[in-house]
Amino acid sequence: MNLVPPTSASPEPLIAYFSMEVALESGIPTYSGGLGVLAGDTLRSAADLGLPMIGVTLVHRKGYFVQVLDAQGWQSEKPAEWSPEGRLEEVGRTCQLTIGGRTVSLRAWRYRIRGVTGHTVDVLLLDTDLPQNHPDDRRFTDSLYGGDAHYRLCQELILGVGGVRMLRALGYRRLGRYHMNEGHSALLSLDLFADEMDKVPDDVERATDEVRRRCVFTTHTPVSAGHDEFAFDLVKSVLTPTQLESLAKIQLPSRDLNMTQLALHLSGFVNGVTKRHAALSRQLFPGFPFESITNGVHSGTWTAPSLQKLFDEHVPDWRSDNLGLRHAFIIPTGQIWEAHRTEKKRLLDEVKRLT
Repeated sequence: MNLVPPTSASPEPLIAYFSMEVALESGIPTYSGGLGVLAGDTLRSAADLGLPMIGVTLVHRKGYFVQVLDAQGWQSEKPAEWSPEGRLEEVGRTCQLTIGGRTVSLRAWRYRIRGVTGHTVDVLLLDTDLPQNHPDDRRFTDSLYGGDAHYRLCQELILGVGGVRMLRALGYRRLGRYHMNEGHSALLSLDLFADEMDKVPDDVERATDEVRRRCVFTTHTPVSAGHDEFAFDLVKSVLTPTQLESLAKIQLPSRDLNMTQLALHLSGFVNGVTKRHAALSRQLFPGFPFESITNGVHSGTWTAPSLQKLFDEHVPDWRSDNLGLRHAFIIPTGQIWEAHRTEKKRLLDEVKRLT
């Protein structure tokens, strides 16, 4: 079934939210931890709030990994394989990009998030596992954070540049904001910059300002080692001549490609995820005006069933207005204790089942 393109009856999303990992549900292992959980909660909250947003990530057919412990407590890992064909809807469009001199085709799968008021936010999961692609290229969307630096750079090119091109292929051509959740998708800003340079070839300042007007960047990593950086020789072998030319015009501080530096340079708003983290980020990357937006959670997803039932009874609007939870003090203490006991028993039963 094809994804319905934007029409006057189906408003075009204004915000495209890019993240290398997104926690949609436990049976879809396209996340490894906090970054993906935050991305999923952000998109669920957007659906609850009725925000015009669309998510973009990779399909990660082999997921992150499944941890296995032996009798001595030693860990081993195996792929967390799953099949999007059985869980998601293919959108019925493809697009192309060039990776290392080869044309690579992309398709996308759609996951739909429905908010408490019925508003929906779509998430596109990009996939290179197509028969027309070179066998090596078909594996690029297999493993989250897998492979070597070449594999990672190709994945980030697919997420950023491929994501923008897929949105255009689906009819989303006038997106107002591109939100990069970490630097993995920063090459989307380079693609937007190249488009702007095509309009006025000699005006780098105008192109930079136009891209900054449209790009937002959130960084989560408070240590320098956590920011992706790719050696220039590798970058030269993967990117196209046009992309390399655009990179040269931007004049980043390092010859190697630091994805955080690229995102910072081409974003009009940047933020850390706590006040302390924003302060640390200003030290790591001097000269950039980091704001701070503290991480939150999607209450409807993470509240235990017994407490959900209590909130529904005593604070009925809590799902659409989380601030309503400030009235939870009216719930009788005995009911809260009983809900706690119920959930603790569920937890112990699960531990017993697993061990």
